Amino acid sequence: MNSNKLINKGKDFFTKGDVRSVKAKINILYMLFIKGANILMGFFLVPMILNYVDSEKYGIWTAISSMVCWISFFDIGINNGLKNNLTIALSNGDKALAKKYVSTTYAILCFIFLPLMIIMLSSSPFINWMRVMNLSQESAEGLLATICITIVYFCLNFILSTINVVLMADQRPADSAFRNLIQQAVTLILIFIFTKTTHGSLVNLCICQCISPLIVITLFNFTLFKGRYKEIAPSLRSIDFSVAPQLVKLGLQFFIIQIASIIQYQMINFIILRYYGGTEVTAYSISFKLFSAVNMVWSILTTPLWAAFTEAIAKRDTAWIKRTIKKYLLLLAFFIVGGVILLVASPWIFKIWIGDTIHISFVLSLCVFCYQVICMFNGIFISFINGSGYLKQQSIAALFSPIVFLGCCSLFISLGFPIHFVVVASILSNFYGPLIAPFQTYKIINNLECRHI
Repeated sequence: MNSNKLINKGKDFFTKGDVRSVKAKINILYMLFIKGANILMGFFLVPMILNYVDSEKYGIWTAISSMVCWISFFDIGINNGLKNNLTIALSNGDKALAKKYVSTTYAILCFIFLPLMIIMLSSSPFINWMRVMNLSQESAEGLLATICITIVYFCLNFILSTINVVLMADQRPADSAFRNLIQQAVTLILIFIFTKTTHGSLVNLCICQCISPLIVITLFNFTLFKGRYKEIAPSLRSIDFSVAPQLVKLGLQFFIIQIASIIQYQMINFIILRYYGGTEVTAYSISFKLFSAVNMVWSILTTPLWAAFTEAIAKRDTAWIKRTIKKYLLLLAFFIVGGVILLVASPWIFKIWIGDTIHISFVLSLCVFCYQVICMFNGIFISFINGSGYLKQQSIAALFSPIVFLGCCSLFISLGFPIHFVVVASILSNFYGPLIAPFQTYKIINNLECRHI
């Protein structure tokens, strides 16, 4: 009897309530299973890669992939502009406008990234990458080929990943997470095959990591635009550059924010590689991967918020917004407790996970954990602000945060401080989320309520 009551309560939780909340809860349930499997495969992948290539090469690959991520500077934030505009068009049932938004976004991204890919591939052989990354001749074997493969991958992947934005705008983040799961599974299979059939090298590792995402994202584009999203599938006839200002106007503000996040989040691997070495990049990367597992579970819960907040704001449903923020803040406290337990157990987890291959200090783990907690807290309020489109304050803060990050890094490195101070620099530069975003959120909600009255 008790078990039946429990099952019925579970069913009620996922089926009762307003449509927006039910949709979000169902997506969260699916994502818990999907991303849980994704995290598990990610943990298997790290020791497999470390057995295939040494820790220095793994660190070099991590830094290269982070550096090439900088090409996303050139998307001028258009995908984020698409997310908000497409959410509103879909919620209003305007399929014709939605199709224009999708088609125009794909067209703009092709015009940007295909020529950019050709320019970068043409100029790469003339850059002294060994000097840029401060690498020895032995460590740099296959470096140019790796960089060129990674450039092709990121440019094509950036265009094709627009399908993920469509899924997010339609409040289906679980489907996007499912794509990541398949991608991770294919990568795991490829790495396993390569370990049995090839010699471990930087180029082979790069091929394994780049092929599977391109195959999977191409299949997702083809199947979804031929099926569920047939009515809004991109077409040459529906490209309408008159809607580009709507995408770009909001996108430019996201672009400024995106530049700041790329400088802070992606450049950290390059700084560690240049000033501390490839092995330390691996130590940081593994520590980050462990504690980001908590953040990944948290992101499962927060991912549906952006589109849901956009819809709620359009309908002036401030009661739902305030109720949702309060629930998430309460839930965050439980995640922090779980994170502390993970932090205490981290030395034993690392020993079981990767053995004695790499030493990861407890202080580094503590700094990475603190950084992840701040990111989780920020996620609640920044999801709302991004969904609202009121990005002015966030854009202004984004202009200063990279200066704070690079300034702190320069100071700490010149003073001879250890690697974990680079993470401290990331924490200090991430001031907008914990200090400004909460106040801005409640100011926007109050303004919505006043206008509603």
